[in-house]
Amino acid sequence: MTAARDIAANRRARKWSRKELLGRALWETLRGPLFGWTPRPLWGWRRMVLRAFGARIGSEVHVHPTVRIAVPWNIAIDDHSAVGDGAILYSLGPIRIGARVTISQGAHLCAGTHDWRAPDMPLLKPAITVGDDVWLCADCFVGPGVTVGADAIVGARAVVMRDVAPGTIVAGNP
Repeated sequence: MTAARDIAANRRARKWSRKELLGRALWETLRGPLFGWTPRPLWGWRRMVLRAFGARIGSEVHVHPTVRIAVPWNIAIDDHSAVGDGAILYSLGPIRIGARVTISQGAHLCAGTHDWRAPDMPLLKPAITVGDDVWLCADCFVGPGVTVGADAIVGARAVVMRDVAPGTIVAGNP
């Protein structure tokens, strides 16, 4: 059994520095007009906008305009990778995406959680790492702290809460 939840302490806790709060507010304000409205073929423009907000983006990366990115400076995407329509990169912690990775539509990479064992449920920001040549299929969920090894495939609507070994295919709730 866990201790009683102290939600008030969680809400009082300082989860972000002033600089991070300002950056997140600026990103949320400008994301729509500078990123979300853009026609699909403007890959280079979106790469430039992400880089301006601190993301490390390789060459020929395709990020669709409907992708939701929480904290762009916590994102690194290597060359020739693609992030599909409606994908969510909830990058409270770092998300590192290798080369030639396909992140299909609606995929959700969640690099943020709470320590449910502590009464004040502090925010945790464990990194997600996706190796080279990985395919994250439609609507899959990759949880906090997960590493998906090179050449792996995560099937459509799969929920991945543990590391995926290189070269493996996982589906469902592995």
